[in-house]
Amino acid sequence: MRIRICLFIPFVLIAFCIYAQNKPTGLMTDLLKNTDKIFVGGYPSSIEQKDIDSAIEPVQTAKILSEYPMFSWIVPDNDKNTIQSSYRIIVSDSLHLAQKSLGNIWDSGTVNSAKSVSVTYNGNPLQPNKLYYWRVKVATNNDGESEWSEIKSFRTGDELKPYQYSSEILVKSAENPVKYSNKDDIHLLDFGKASFGQLLVRLTSETGNDTVIVNLGEKVKDGRIDAQPGGTIRHQTHKLTLLKGTHLYRIKIHKDRRNTLDVAVKMPDYIGEVVPFRYAEVLNYSRKLEKADVIRESVHYPFDESASYFHSDNDILNQIWEMCKYTMKATSFTGVYVDGDRERIPYEADIIINQLSHYGVDREYSIARKSLEHILEKPTWPTEWILQAILIAWHDYMYTGDYRSLEKSYKLLNNRSLMQLKTDNGLISTTTGLQTADFLKSINFKEPIKDIVDWPSGERDGFVFCDYNSVVNAFYYEALKIMEQIALVLDKKEDALLYAKAHKDVYKIFNDIFFDPKQKLYVDGDTTNHASLHSNMFAYAFGLVPQKFSFGVQDFIKSREMACSVYGAQFLMDVLYDSGNGEYAEKLLISTDERSWYNMIRAGSTVALEAWDIKYKPNLDWNHAWGAVPANTIARHIIGVKPSSPGFENVVIKPRIYSLKSVESAIPTIRGNISLTYKKINDDEYLLSLEIPSNTQADMFLPVKINKRLNQLFLDGKKINVAKGKKEPEHVYVGKMGSGKYEFRVMLKNR
Repeated sequence: MRIRICLFIPFVLIAFCIYAQNKPTGLMTDLLKNTDKIFVGGYPSSIEQKDIDSAIEPVQTAKILSEYPMFSWIVPDNDKNTIQSSYRIIVSDSLHLAQKSLGNIWDSGTVNSAKSVSVTYNGNPLQPNKLYYWRVKVATNNDGESEWSEIKSFRTGDELKPYQYSSEILVKSAENPVKYSNKDDIHLLDFGKASFGQLLVRLTSETGNDTVIVNLGEKVKDGRIDAQPGGTIRHQTHKLTLLKGTHLYRIKIHKDRRNTLDVAVKMPDYIGEVVPFRYAEVLNYSRKLEKADVIRESVHYPFDESASYFHSDNDILNQIWEMCKYTMKATSFTGVYVDGDRERIPYEADIIINQLSHYGVDREYSIARKSLEHILEKPTWPTEWILQAILIAWHDYMYTGDYRSLEKSYKLLNNRSLMQLKTDNGLISTTTGLQTADFLKSINFKEPIKDIVDWPSGERDGFVFCDYNSVVNAFYYEALKIMEQIALVLDKKEDALLYAKAHKDVYKIFNDIFFDPKQKLYVDGDTTNHASLHSNMFAYAFGLVPQKFSFGVQDFIKSREMACSVYGAQFLMDVLYDSGNGEYAEKLLISTDERSWYNMIRAGSTVALEAWDIKYKPNLDWNHAWGAVPANTIARHIIGVKPSSPGFENVVIKPRIYSLKSVESAIPTIRGNISLTYKKINDDEYLLSLEIPSNTQADMFLPVKINKRLNQLFLDGKKINVAKGKKEPEHVYVGKMGSGKYEFRVMLKNR
């Protein structure tokens, strides 16, 4: 209504209405968005903050655990090339003072800085179990000084440390079935998508002597819930004795022995036990059920459905994206990234895919941070997984701009580089007697670690294990490169030099030992001539392939097609898109073969599977986030959005669009959404619209076909010349662009 009024008032007042919206939004405290929300039993409550301590029911709220938290916000953007020039933050322990913009706890004063992400609180240490309020105002080069933001409250925990990660509270979403059928007193209710949840059902008994059966399941067969679905696909049966009259019954979920072991992540008491199900079945009940009588309480980490979108002219790709986006929400049910329902254990390989895919669909970073620090303390057994923690830590830093986890965990990350396993030939091995008790203790593990390559074992493309394996040493090389960068971030210059020398040495040794000049391929190990997809894929993924061998290795990788697991597909997609083979990658992405993401949908699941099909992993589950690779592939490669400096201060936007004729998308970043639309006019012309959030600089690349070159380029209707340099076969570099909305009209011609 406010906007409508503004449209009919004089120009001066229109300007005032626009200015009234000129304030920071999207406030985060230590990466949390929901610190000002209260939850009772997982549901948002109307209870006021002042009533927390006196509430009868258990009240949950996300708590900040750092004495010196970091603040982030989205800078308002009313014009192109908007850059923040200063900010001012106030922190108060009184709402009344905060409303007056008075910071009795901390007032930063006006700070001349463009920093709007991960800004450190710089007052006296915050006190435990206390409620605080903060707000921020900024000035920008375009709009001058903004209004104050809305007030954001947060409560501290019972025990604070200088830095300690914080996490959101798990929430419940109440859902009614979308479909209902009743035949022969068998009531089948379909909620449309599977989720980890609980069931409530309203039933009536005239006598109090009736007994009904309630079944829950992920899969149906012949119009009934499949009681023998195979693998670890879930099914539960519950016997319910009814009381006289009409009552709402809560089904008590059976605990599974395996996923409630000591090593598993437990469900919190305020939520209770859950099971994944899409369907509910009520048997032996002669009355009709209304949809409103059946409620599923879906449990998940807070998730913003509106934070991202993707739609193209390819319906298969749209379905895959929807499944993968939903997988991020559905599988967040423990508050930590886990491997699915069978074990509920955080594994590094699950986390790295879950992390990147979650970043691609929601402006949410705290669950990835919590998962990272969990596996640093509780690692799992594969060698590559130990090394992957370093990759996860680096992604965390690049997407958030928050270095504190790197700083806190530096020693442990150093140990997880596995330099202690380096032998005289310069490579690492887990079979040469170097896994001492001291080594295992240094990585918080007790049993010897082992190389895995891929999982399940049948997805390794015949990989031959040796004492020195190419895949694990490719990860070792990547870990050393990242450790050099981490050391530089933390100003550990001597360490950075050590890591730089180490990875340069490994590069030469790796190629000397694993590259077979006869095959012109990388072999699996030091004592075999077998070359698998994995030995070549990981070598290429981490930059170990010299340019002169590049095309031969690429051709081999393509010849192996999808000869890897859904986990391995993460690195295959990265390699194909980054090596200029995106057109082939797109074919794999939208394939309807058995080894495809579409096959997961065809099987009947609405959440990503643990494997391509049950035939490849007989104990697979239907709720495994490492099967949701397209969520990050679409964001990072098709739309082409990647941070090039910490916290998205600088970003690369490099779309890779081939057979698609139209694309509409929004990719979340900690600074706000990057939106892109693409419309193909004909084979030689397309329109591309782009919106970049404020306080962000983007290196923009426009896609061209391999056999085409740029003819004419129009930006916002004006013909422009293309910046020189950065020429690539499939892209034209436009240059560095600031925030705002842009429209490109691109006209191509044959080379």
